[in-house]
Amino acid sequence: MTIDKSQIRDAATVIVLRDRFDAPRILMGQRGSKAVFMPNKFVFPGGAVDAGDADVPLATPLPATCATRLAEDADPALTHAIAVAAIRELWEETGLILGRPGAWDSPPPPDWESFAATGHVPHAAPLQFTFRALTPPGRPRRFDARFFLVDADDIATDLDDFDAACDELSHLQWVPLSEARSFDMPFITEVVMAEVEARARDRTPPASVPFFKNNDEETLFMRLRGRPMAG
Repeated sequence: MTIDKSQIRDAATVIVLRDRFDAPRILMGQRGSKAVFMPNKFVFPGGAVDAGDADVPLATPLPATCATRLAEDADPALTHAIAVAAIRELWEETGLILGRPGAWDSPPPPDWESFAATGHVPHAAPLQFTFRALTPPGRPRRFDARFFLVDADDIATDLDDFDAACDELSHLQWVPLSEARSFDMPFITEVVMAEVEARARDRTPPASVPFFKNNDEETLFMRLRGRPMAG
């Protein structure tokens, strides 16, 4: 049996790492008790790709290594939109800006008006593709989620100012990496956490990116190393 792609939404998640060389901390928040997907769990900011994300300009593109790995076992045309979604979800759920000062050449889509009003254009170069996971069958919602690691030094705004965040995540906080596993988090977040711990003090891209590919027949563990993008 093949996966019904119509039931799976592409998604992007951002892991912001602070003080990585001294006392590493990561930004997490708690989902609401009435949320359909993962209620009450502590998670990283993230969410589904919107249709308009494909048309949003970037001040800088994704690193080439990340772009080729995102295109592996996926539609290469999605790469730009996934990077944009990561930056948008970080802004919406935390109020933090991954962007560079600048003006937009054309009016931004509605979802981006508040971001553009700050005088920034989204900046994808700091995003490091670190993990990919497909939600197993039988869940109320299924996502093909790409996880990106970002150094807090690349955030353009005050790291402790969450005033512009929406109310999707509560209890936003910088969690010491050494204490993160004590929080109630989804299984896949725990798995990703191990990858973050391994890379906390290393800025270079990993040799390959883990991919948990849960289809309707079995769970596959793959490594994404990247291939030339179709062009």
